[in-house]
Amino acid sequence: QVQLVESGGGLVQAGGSLRLSCAASGRTFSNYAMGWFRQAPGKEREFRAAISWSGGNTWYADSVKGRFTISRGNAKNTVYLQMNSLKPEDTAVYYCAATSIYASGSYYLEAAHYVYWGQGTQVTVSS
Repeated sequence: QVQLVESGGGLVQAGGSLRLSCAASGRTFSNYAMGWFRQAPGKEREFRAAISWSGGNTWYADSVKGRFTISRGNAKNTVYLQMNSLKPEDTAVYYCAATSIYASGSYYLEAAHYVYWGQGTQVTVSS
């Protein structure tokens, strides 16, 4: 079992920044690839970014490339999502997720491929 706890969400004006954190506990954190997803009301959970177990590979949704950066600190059992140039359309609940499967990059874009999920943190971007 892996427990994930997100933090860092909040209310920010358009153009601002937030840094989300996801603290993991349980099994060896460095054995897991990690992802960030978002879910807006009435919509499906949507991929934002993912990072490999070593941190050597990252993947992003097209809509966040150049604005969001995913990183991880295996010594701290934490994954981060730095979000810059935020837009009102970024408003959603953001979730981190973990999977122990080693696969090609496209695998990590699918929410169904992740086994463990956090409870989510609300991000609201005002115009």
